[in-house]
Amino acid sequence: MKNIFGGLFIGLFASEWWIKVTTAAPECTYYFGPFDTEVEALVAKAGYIEDLEKEGAQQIMATISRQNRPDSLTVEGDSIDGRGGLPSPVLSS
Repeated sequence: MKNIFGGLFIGLFASEWWIKVTTAAPECTYYFGPFDTEVEALVAKAGYIEDLEKEGAQQIMATISRQNRPDSLTVEGDSIDGRGGLPSPVLSS
């Protein structure tokens, strides 16, 4: 329950919009912002994705959220699935 209320609290009182971009190769999470509005972040998102694609990043996922400033703007070794590794393939016999 604490996480639900904590997320609600942050959503109500956070005044900045951030773009969170995760890539599988390299395994990184990038935060871009802050933006004053969600629309401003949405317009900027495509440019950040394009830059990462030009640098060869793979499996790029981006989300926009209203939150407090992240502790770090770049987190290396953090993958899309959040477990520190790529999703395991499902094998059948």
